[in-house]
Amino acid sequence: MSKPILLALSGSLRQNATNRKLVREAARLFNPGTFIEADLNLPLYDGDVEAQDGIPDAVQKLADQISQADAVIISTPEYNKGPSGVLKNALDWVSRTQGNPWQDKPVAVMSAAAGRAGGERAQMVLRAFMVPFQTRILQGPEIHLANSGSEFDDQGKLVNERYESALGTLMQKLRTEAGF
Repeated sequence: MSKPILLALSGSLRQNATNRKLVREAARLFNPGTFIEADLNLPLYDGDVEAQDGIPDAVQKLADQISQADAVIISTPEYNKGPSGVLKNALDWVSRTQGNPWQDKPVAVMSAAAGRAGGERAQMVLRAFMVPFQTRILQGPEIHLANSGSEFDDQGKLVNERYESALGTLMQKLRTEAGF
């Protein structure tokens, strides 16, 4: 049996963002054969640009990564009660590529935020954003990492055993959903 390819999308571009740390912890617990952290530093979607120049190479690369992945994890911060613009822009661009790379893809969503709700509202909106793509989004356990700046040690490992246990359960469910 081949080893799974796990793709992660972090809704934050900062290198040390807690959402990046969270997807890396998820990958550690998932234990993929290959882990790819997608680059969402894409141009803003503009229909005129698309009409003139077509799909940017970076967008096509992301769509191809989604298509080739056995499973996807998405982590979003909460900006003004919703997912980040970076993540929404990536979803909008990928929706413009040929086919539907998301079709029937097992997906786990999670969030890390500074607030006490841990990005719960952003995650709910993200789930709605994913409906047109017809993914297989796991329903839980839900991971809403509150006060996320204090939840990782210096090596980026979760310090709260409850969060780590729930994330481990979610990753095991994702492996099963992906057929591994």
